[in-house]
Amino acid sequence: MSNVLVVAEVFEGALKKATLTAVTFARDAAQRTGGQVHAVVIGQNVGAAAEELAGYVAAVHVADQAALAQPTAEAYAKVIAAAAKACSAAVVTAAATAQGKDVLPRTAALLGAGMASDVLGFAGPEGFQLRRPIQAGNVIATVEVTTAVKVVSTRPTEFEAAKATGSKGTVAPLAVDVGAVGTSYVKFAKVTSERPELTDARVVVSGGRGLKEAVNFGKLIEPLADKLKAAIGASRAVVDAGWVPNDMQVGQTGKVVAPDLYIAVGISGAIQHVAGMKGSKTIVAINKDAEAPIFQVADYGLVADLFKVVPELTEKL
Repeated sequence: MSNVLVVAEVFEGALKKATLTAVTFARDAAQRTGGQVHAVVIGQNVGAAAEELAGYVAAVHVADQAALAQPTAEAYAKVIAAAAKACSAAVVTAAATAQGKDVLPRTAALLGAGMASDVLGFAGPEGFQLRRPIQAGNVIATVEVTTAVKVVSTRPTEFEAAKATGSKGTVAPLAVDVGAVGTSYVKFAKVTSERPELTDARVVVSGGRGLKEAVNFGKLIEPLADKLKAAIGASRAVVDAGWVPNDMQVGQTGKVVAPDLYIAVGISGAIQHVAGMKGSKTIVAINKDAEAPIFQVADYGLVADLFKVVPELTEKL
C-alpha cells in the first residue's frame, strides 16, 4: 500500500477549489510513500467534476449513484474506505472543510487508521511527521500517525491549489453498496450573495464590536467591501450578538481565511479571531485602541476612529 487517495468535494456538480489544495498535499505525501495520487469523486451526476480532476491525478474513482446524491458522512465514509482499499492507499486525505471534517473521522474508523486533522504540512523533508495547530494556533504541534493507513485533513489556506499535470489520469466507475444508513439528508439552506465566497475571496473586509451596532455593517462595511469587490467577515462577538449571520464568522469556531488582503475594522484581535485570519498575505487593522492585540499581527495599522476613517477610505477608493 503506497498510493495517496484524495477525497474530492463537489457542490452542484462542480469541483470545489479546496480539493485542489488537498491534491497539493497529496503530491508531497506520494513522494514520501512512493506511490501515485488517486482521487475519489462521490455523488450523483458528477462525471464532469471527475473529468476535470483527472487532469490533476493519476486515477479517479467515481461513485455516481442516486443513493449518494447528498453528502451524508455515514454513506460517503463507506465509499471512501472502499476506494482506499481498491487503490491500495497508504494515505487518505481531504481538505478540512465542513464536509471533510464530517466524513474523514468515520473513514478513519472504518479503515482502522490513525488520523491527523487540520494539518499545515510536513515537519521535515523526509518521513511522515505532520504539523498541526493547537491552542487556537498559538502552538504548532508535530504529530506522527503510525498506523499502516493514515487519514489526514488539510487546512485549505495553507496550500496553494495544485496545477494541472498536463496529462489526463484514468477515470473509472466505483461500485459500492452503501446499504442501510441511519442518517438522512433533510435540506441545505443556501445563502445567496453577489459577493465572493468568504473562504475563496481575494479580499475580505471584517467588522467587529467596535462598529457598536448592526446597522453600521450596512453603513460602513458593505460600501467598503463593494469598492474592493470583497467578501464580508465578522468577529464572533458580533455573530453571537445577532448582528450578522454565523456563516460570516471568521475564527477558530468560524471560517479560516487567507486572502491577499484582510481588513479588520473595529476588531480587537482576540486569539479566537486571529486563528482564522492570520494566514492572510496582508493584514490591515483599523482600531482606535492602540493597544489592541490585532496590531500584533497586522502589516498595516491605523489607530483612529473607524466612524471617521472608513467613510474617508471608501470615498478615496
